[in-house]
Amino acid sequence: MPRTSPTTGDTVRRIAQIPGGASAVGPFSQAVVANGFVFTAGQIPAISGRDDQPGSFADQVRQTMRNLESVLEAAGSGLEHVVKVNTYLTDPGQLEEYNRVYVEFFGAAKPARTSVCVSLWGVALEIECVAVLAAGEAAAVAER
Repeated sequence: MPRTSPTTGDTVRRIAQIPGGASAVGPFSQAVVANGFVFTAGQIPAISGRDDQPGSFADQVRQTMRNLESVLEAAGSGLEHVVKVNTYLTDPGQLEEYNRVYVEFFGAAKPARTSVCVSLWGVALEIECVAVLAAGEAAAVAER
């Protein structure tokens, strides 16, 4: 249920779990919709859970992007509306392969992006993003 801020009147909607998606691994929302933007939590290559991941790194990137796409669609957006991506890789040598798969999903639409190398808990990568709401969804939120 959307909540309205008493000070600004802006609507904030929190999406705790995506139907059919892997459960969140902590106490957080998969996405938060606020002021016409969708802010996603970091998505990992989980299929049904953290112990269920594709074998190859390229397939892990694809699964993570599909998970991100599912979260965005549940929030009323999509990959075509992404304006900023933050990527966390566990090995600097992954960047070239990551870029090849990334282009499969974003093509010529190039959101702003930051990529860093970090230590993660049991996964090779994590991706989060900021997107704008799709036109129809933004209008529906404005009417509420």
